[in-house]
Amino acid sequence: MELSFITSNPGKVKEARKYLEPLGVNVRQVNFGYPEIQADTLEEVAEYGVKWLSERIEGPFFLDDSGLFIESLMGFPGVYSAYVYKTLGIEGILKLLEGVTDRRAYFKSVIAYWDGKVHIFTGTVEGEITTEPIGSDGFGFDPIFRPSGFEKTFAEMTTEEKNRISHRGRALEAFAKWLKENLK
Repeated sequence: MELSFITSNPGKVKEARKYLEPLGVNVRQVNFGYPEIQADTLEEVAEYGVKWLSERIEGPFFLDDSGLFIESLMGFPGVYSAYVYKTLGIEGILKLLEGVTDRRAYFKSVIAYWDGKVHIFTGTVEGEITTEPIGSDGFGFDPIFRPSGFEKTFAEMTTEEKNRISHRGRALEAFAKWLKENLK
């Protein structure tokens, strides 16, 4: 089976292949922009995206929408994480958290799969925001996110270490499990 992954990020494709290729699924990257609506949840954004794309792309496909949710900022940046990263960046988030002791946060990933209807899979990883960027690997807010139970930020971890515990890895694991049970 061939399955299109709608993303501009080759790193995400590599991660998806790790979960889906053992099922006989050939993951093909398709860089096709789509509108991201303003919504309260990642699930709403992802569902809108796959429905919009379903009128433009043939065959089954999936996309991923992720966000960083900071407890003391009432979940901000959340669904606006990509925009906030581009405009405020890591330094902007750290400035917002100056003097804040509750630095709990979580990353959430939502995978929306289209096969004629929408299927949603989620993954979450809890952690905290560091007081300064640490590490040079990964992307986005990885240098300031330390997952619970670890001494390293995502940006200090190897790709393999991060993928084993990441929000996207957990969502992909749920998606792969569903595919295995439903693709007979």
